[in-house]
Amino acid sequence: MAKEKIKAIYGTKDILPDDTGRWLKILSVVSQVAKTHNYGLIVNPIFEATELFARGIGETSDVVSKEMYTFSDQGGRSLTLRPEGTASVIRAYIEHSLGMGRGISKLWYAGPMFRQERPQAGRYRQFYQFGIEAIGSLEPSLDAELIGLNYEILRLLGIEDLTLEINSIGMPADRNAHREAFTKFAAPFLDNFCADCKRRFEINPLRMFDCKREKCQANLGEAPVVYEFLTDENLEHFKKVLEYLEILEIPFNVNKRLVRGLDYYTRTAWEFKSSRLGSQDSISGGGRYDLLSEQLGGPPTPGIGFAAGMERILMAMPDEVDVDMGEEMGFFLVISDEKFRPDAFKLSAFLRKLGLTADIDYQVRSMKAQMKQAGKSGFKYAVIFAEDEMKRGAIVLRNLADSSQFEIVLSDIYNIGNIEVFGEFIGKKR
Repeated sequence: MAKEKIKAIYGTKDILPDDTGRWLKILSVVSQVAKTHNYGLIVNPIFEATELFARGIGETSDVVSKEMYTFSDQGGRSLTLRPEGTASVIRAYIEHSLGMGRGISKLWYAGPMFRQERPQAGRYRQFYQFGIEAIGSLEPSLDAELIGLNYEILRLLGIEDLTLEINSIGMPADRNAHREAFTKFAAPFLDNFCADCKRRFEINPLRMFDCKREKCQANLGEAPVVYEFLTDENLEHFKKVLEYLEILEIPFNVNKRLVRGLDYYTRTAWEFKSSRLGSQDSISGGGRYDLLSEQLGGPPTPGIGFAAGMERILMAMPDEVDVDMGEEMGFFLVISDEKFRPDAFKLSAFLRKLGLTADIDYQVRSMKAQMKQAGKSGFKYAVIFAEDEMKRGAIVLRNLADSSQFEIVLSDIYNIGNIEVFGEFIGKKR
């Protein structure tokens, strides 16, 4: 009796080779844009002490109270698979004194996150995010730099129909003043809100604005917003951020009801939205977290950053987006007879040493099957080891896009020292 197949855990997804071209395209663009803005890669562990997220994100947030994967290790320590990236980055910033003598720390990351929430389109229990953080400055132009960086990444990925919504949610003093007014507004008809909003009302009323239920949002139509209670200092900071966005020529919409779902956010908060995602249209978001370092035991240090779910971006990317990773030439070596395999094997190794992509058939299939595989795998060229040409010490190089082809003497290829010369050689032969 055959054993039952083991399947991926509910809420997780395999990323298969047919999908990884677009996947790698995202990471390539993020890496490229981060580099031009002088952000360095940081790689954090995927699990941390549970206390990190409880203190950083907030014990009463939905993420901490409902969604985290928490377990005890053999030493009895409570550990949690990271549900987001910022808390881990700030923990590393404090632990390794990254701010000492370096001015602003500019960091980016990418990797899996874990939340036990209801899976839906573009949202999984193990999902992938990239994030970019700048730690050590309250300067409004830095806010604009991060928003501009976020915008540039999405645009380079072919996502054109973007809407930027931005707000300031102030600091604790602003929010305390707002809370008093909001409580007076909402208390008389609190029973009209959902159970989650009632709980948020007692703990952090600001997060009621983050409720996705239409009825709750309708009830908040006339509610006071934090923006109305900003101190002069925080209001001036926000206005300067908008001025810098105008310099960058990034269109925006000030949404005074916009809040973020994690408790550490302060001052500037934003979201980019795309109509390609339907009703759940948020594609990335971020904001300031100027008190997070202190909450995690570090020195007072302002910070700002954003994150984006890669699955959500893949949904918003146009199907025709160019996923070429900058590789100009890829070669699939096709063998007409097994006696030519040593020659093909040698050439594939040489091409790879030049930094080119090369592969060879290992299933001893017909030439027709090999050519079909070459086209299906996205190679630019098929290198054909055929009987007549090999008698002359030559191979056939066929362009799979237009079926043009020409001969090249094998010995001439091995005299080439680098990828640039190889490109010139191919061009001259054509």
